[in-house]
Amino acid sequence: MQKAILLIIDGLGDLPTPKTPLQAAKTPNLDRLAKNGINGMLSPIKRYIVPGSDTGHLSILGYDPAVFYCGRGPFEALGLGIELQEGDVAFRTNFATVKDDRVEDRRAGRIDTETASKLSKGLSMKIGNVEIIFRNSVEHRGALVLRGPNLSSNVSDTDPHQEGVLQECVPLEDSWEAKRTADIINRYTEVARGWLSSNPANKGRKLPANALMVRGAGAYAEVPSFFERFKMHGLCVAGGALYKGVAAYLKMDVALVPSATGGLKTDVRAKAEAAAKALEGYDFVFMHIKGCDSASHDGNFNAKKKMLEKIDKVIPILEKSGASLVITGDHSTPVSMKSHSGHEVPILVYKGERNDKIKKFDELSCAQGGLGHIKGKDVLPLILNITGRAEKYGS
Repeated sequence: MQKAILLIIDGLGDLPTPKTPLQAAKTPNLDRLAKNGINGMLSPIKRYIVPGSDTGHLSILGYDPAVFYCGRGPFEALGLGIELQEGDVAFRTNFATVKDDRVEDRRAGRIDTETASKLSKGLSMKIGNVEIIFRNSVEHRGALVLRGPNLSSNVSDTDPHQEGVLQECVPLEDSWEAKRTADIINRYTEVARGWLSSNPANKGRKLPANALMVRGAGAYAEVPSFFERFKMHGLCVAGGALYKGVAAYLKMDVALVPSATGGLKTDVRAKAEAAAKALEGYDFVFMHIKGCDSASHDGNFNAKKKMLEKIDKVIPILEKSGASLVITGDHSTPVSMKSHSGHEVPILVYKGERNDKIKKFDELSCAQGGLGHIKGKDVLPLILNITGRAEKYGS
């Protein structure tokens, strides 16, 4: 049977000012695939719904977020290699700079990963009969897991999401479990602040990482595996913890590509080579590239354009694998907005589908394509069809 690579370019879609970064970029390889494939526009969840990166990926990978979404925290934890158990409550975390209970910098001056790792060593502990597991990720990011009886994910963030007062964690439902969980988080926050404030790794830092903020609580629950649902052995090639975590949640294997950082300087070539080679043992590869989204959030048009050109240069590696290629984004992140939006993203299908008359891969061209306007839930059936794995509906 035919194999497939799904390339998700995070934050791909944009708005013209007067051109989009994708229109302005020199992308001869993507344009050639567009010319020899079929194109359209994708609403990752539903039309005009603003997707999160987590829900957008779940939907595109064939898992309805309304059914299978468990919150952002578990994905971050899984992506960092924490083996979760049923009922674990997990959070995303940020190292932050706090003075007199006021958050002065939510990223502690974008603390470097090496320093963050030193600070992390005393942040796993027990409070009562609850085990608390912390692991840092890239720069200021990390994940926190609570493991024990009578816990709830229905609690608030301590992260104010902007410079402001460090928030108290409060229960979001009238239950003893939620009150207990909020109390544990508040106690942990105080202990962590004491540890970080006296840690030598913070010495001399203008913006010390002296607090740990949590957000995106979720309770882990098992779901049917990607193989169970689609009968394809899948592998994920990604740099960011979230995307590895989504794949791990679906029990896909995750490739280790040391130079895949998840940032603008990520080794795109190494990712492409890993994806192509993986087809020797896998039916399906989900490849993720983050940089365009990061540039968009920073409002950096040129950085997004250059990242797209960098991606374009490795497209021949994927093409030479012989796999069917589906190339799209998990959401639009317009540079002018610096945030996710509900605008559709371009989608390109190469090999196994009919052709259309589109000659360039960009937002306005793909809107005229033969694939039309589809939703995230349509992507896996499309891949099953072009690889010869689709089952007949009825007799």
